[in-house]
Amino acid sequence: MKLLTKELLNSIPNLYDTERSLNPTCHVKLFTPDSQWTWFIIEICKESNDICYGYVKGFNNELGYFSLKELESIKGPLGLSIERDLSFKPTPLSIIKKNYQ
Repeated sequence: MKLLTKELLNSIPNLYDTERSLNPTCHVKLFTPDSQWTWFIIEICKESNDICYGYVKGFNNELGYFSLKELESIKGPLGLSIERDLSFKPTPLSIIKKNYQ
C-alpha cells in the first residue's frame, strides 16, 4: 500500500506552515497493525514528499519529525507493513492527544 495518495499530499500543509497554530490539524493516521505505533501527519515537506512533522504514539507520545520512506521500509514484529487508516478524518491535535494517551 502506498502510504499517501497525490490527493492527500496536496491536502497536507508544507513543513512549518502551521508552526504558529496552537491546535494544528492531523491530516493522516499511519499505524502498525501488529504493534502499538501510530503516526499522525500534520505537515510534510512538499519538495521531497518524505519528511513529515506530526504526533507519534510509540514508546512515548510526542511531536516530532519522521520519514515516510523509512516508514514504508519498516515491518512490524509479525512482518506486517505500516498502513494508512482509510477511515481517519482530519482531526485537531488536541483531540488526538486526548484520545491517544
